[in-house]
Amino acid sequence: MGQALDDASLDQLFRTARSINVWTDRAVGEDKIRALYDLMKMGPTSANCSPARLIFIMSDEAKNRLKPHLMAGNVAKVMGAPATAIIGYDRDFASRLGELFPHDPDAPNWFADPAVAEDTAFRNGTLQGAYLMLAARSLGLDCGPMSGFDRDGVDREFFAGTNIRSNFLCALGHGSDERIFPRSPRLDFDDAATVL
Repeated sequence: MGQALDDASLDQLFRTARSINVWTDRAVGEDKIRALYDLMKMGPTSANCSPARLIFIMSDEAKNRLKPHLMAGNVAKVMGAPATAIIGYDRDFASRLGELFPHDPDAPNWFADPAVAEDTAFRNGTLQGAYLMLAARSLGLDCGPMSGFDRDGVDREFFAGTNIRSNFLCALGHGSDERIFPRSPRLDFDDAATVL
């Protein structure tokens, strides 16, 4: 079905892509955010459960609501980014399986155990966060993923009254070369993988 991407595409997605700390003032419109989501949502999840729930922080008002919950080292990254996604996961995702996985009416019952639902939501929501970053890069945006924030504070501020938990943040926009660290080493295949 598929064919290999060319080297320029692989560079943009993986080899030369970097985590961004400083942003240019080039705007990112809601149309780009919606296009990013339309790509992200196509990535596979268990039983098409699609537990990711996203809030895109773009306005100054929203940034100021997020700011008190950020680790000091992440404040400038978020405040300078055109958009920052709060990537959360909905532990009540099974309530949508009648719509998302209609060919098996019993599917919601697979997740009746709260521990199973939590594990499934967290794993698949994290996958969807990775898809978000690949979608962003494929659309010419840069990413600045981060986990330095007060999770409980973000959940109270943005997800109150829901069963959604925040997972990580990802600043989005057009990055500057400023404050990009030299690329850190990666493990070689034989250090991280086995073929059986």
